[in-house]
Amino acid sequence: MYVGRVMRTDLVTVPPDTSLVKAKDIITAKRIAHLLVVDKKDKLIGIVSDRDLKQSWASPATTLSAHELNYLLKQLSVDMIMVKKIVTIPPDTTIERAAHIMQENRISALPVLQKENLVGIITTTDVMEILLEAIGIDGDSKRFTVLVEDRIGIVAEVSRVLKEQEVNIRSLVTWPEKGRPGVYHLVMRVAAAHGEKAVSALTMAGHKVLTEYVEDLSPYLPKP
Repeated sequence: MYVGRVMRTDLVTVPPDTSLVKAKDIITAKRIAHLLVVDKKDKLIGIVSDRDLKQSWASPATTLSAHELNYLLKQLSVDMIMVKKIVTIPPDTTIERAAHIMQENRISALPVLQKENLVGIITTTDVMEILLEAIGIDGDSKRFTVLVEDRIGIVAEVSRVLKEQEVNIRSLVTWPEKGRPGVYHLVMRVAAAHGEKAVSALTMAGHKVLTEYVEDLSPYLPKP
């Protein structure tokens, strides 16, 4: 999945001289977490988050009255607090790469630029929704795990067992087991109605299937 296919394109942008009060009102009204700051040529020059605005509200000027503080904030503009060193990505970036970039830079949004033109934005919330959808979490499915050896054909072998039982795999995700090189979690979801049949078939085929959390994985490890 590429960012260009799932990014938000209904962008909310503001000029750099927008007051903090107005910026806060826009974020609240639009129910968004980020404002993109653009110049007169619609070029991205900064980004402001709702967190940035909240920090501005929690200023050291606590002795000011609400009226005085509101007046002061109206004199301040977003260009005074916006992040100017912006991390951006092109639309052909994969979702997992975007997630890695956000984690690596400890940021919650990535503006999307195509040939220096602002075309979209993707946030951690968007990425989480997409990944959860890809994993296939819903109330009508059964989740189970088989610990497998990292070798050619293992996914085909497990899939074949389920195919013979006419069980459709709704989603399949793998990740390595920490501290055990060459061992992977093969996590699958099937229709809830086929859950017991799938687990039984895999068990009969010699696979040890996990359907709940266990502290000790040793009994479930693939045989060397």
